[in-house]
Amino acid sequence: MDSMNPMNPMNSTNPMNSTNHELHEPHEPHEPHEPHEPRTAHDSWKEDNMNIPILDLQRQYESIRDELDAAILGVARSGRYILGPRVKEFEDAAAAYCGCKHAIGVASGTDALLLSLKALDIGPGDAVILPSFTFFATAGVVHNVGATPVFCDIDPRTFNLDTNHLREMLSADPTNSTSPTNLRYRAIIPVHLYGQMADMEEILSIAREYELAVVEDAAQAIGATYSRPLNEPHEPNEPHEPKKAGTLGDLGCFSFYPTKNLGAYGDGGMVTTNDDALADAVRMLRVHGAEPKYYHHEVGYNSRLDAIQAAILEVKLRHLDDWSAARGRIADRYDAALSNVDGITTPFRAEGRSHIFHQYTVRIANGRRDAVRDSLAAVGIGTMIYYPVPLHLQECFAYLGYKEGDLPESERGSREVLSLPIFPELKEEEQSAVVDAIKAAVKGMKRDKG
Repeated sequence: MDSMNPMNPMNSTNPMNSTNHELHEPHEPHEPHEPHEPRTAHDSWKEDNMNIPILDLQRQYESIRDELDAAILGVARSGRYILGPRVKEFEDAAAAYCGCKHAIGVASGTDALLLSLKALDIGPGDAVILPSFTFFATAGVVHNVGATPVFCDIDPRTFNLDTNHLREMLSADPTNSTSPTNLRYRAIIPVHLYGQMADMEEILSIAREYELAVVEDAAQAIGATYSRPLNEPHEPNEPHEPKKAGTLGDLGCFSFYPTKNLGAYGDGGMVTTNDDALADAVRMLRVHGAEPKYYHHEVGYNSRLDAIQAAILEVKLRHLDDWSAARGRIADRYDAALSNVDGITTPFRAEGRSHIFHQYTVRIANGRRDAVRDSLAAVGIGTMIYYPVPLHLQECFAYLGYKEGDLPESERGSREVLSLPIFPELKEEEQSAVVDAIKAAVKGMKRDKG
């Protein structure tokens, strides 16, 4: 294998390499090394490289290998590889799981966002509000449909869109009329970052007030729930039925990138909606705008979910809640072990919202984040920074005129966040080693300081 291939595990640019410092969305691991068996007590982390990855998809495969192999072979034997009955079966299962009328398989999470904006007829002259602290695709699709991204700051506790800032932006200029380009606000894209939903009750209220569409970016949050009332009528004292990510806005968008909690073995995505017309529009857009085949109502896209990915996802969907529960237990152990470590802030869990912990992301204050990461990498513990540069400061968006200091919480987050190893098969001994290494790194920095 070419050593310059970014997926070569011996190449330091491989983002799944546990000591890698490349700061971008992770790729699936290639030929991951099994970690050393943890030693007793906590005496070995300095002496040898433990190789504890931030994610190990090979362990997941081994746990359900027979089911996956049968599903993949079934597609191979079927002769139906693009859309078709296996995709429809997965779409039906996903819609039932999420609790919505329509689930539409597409080629990627990025395409899910793109087709959702196109279905809403958003384009040149329109502006879309979204958080600056998120993966690039959320803003990239706004640009690629010809609209303009307008960045909102984040709530420092949840890392999700700050509804107070959102309201300030809209109340100060509800039509964006003071913009030199006179753009019209059309939609909000709340991102459910790291696996916890944004404040949808307030976002939906604001959207109704200003007549804006809501497109949920639920790429990291499949199965996360929101239990607050959402201003819906119900009997007094009647328990409110939780709603799942991707079902509260006009459309919901999911990614099945291999590293996601529900991940394919390649790219894949999904759009959810309860609106029949929007569902029809997305289905038509994913096949070049044709309905029926070869009769094109508009210029669409080639964005179809492969049958083999749908078969894999349908198998994995049956295990998703168990995997989410395992992630929750790992998060609980991290919380208990790290909550009193000086300079470390563990994830905030908002009332009325479940957290599926796609990432377990801590804050490390006082400029120590990179030093802690270096210390963990030195003993073979994988971490990632999601995300090192907020979108309003990315070079490609310089034309929008943002400058450092405009969105202070997004900028602070980019300097402080660190995501730790979390996946359902992570062993308690491995997690203990991660915790010990963090505590040792913090203690060492205190000692060095004086």
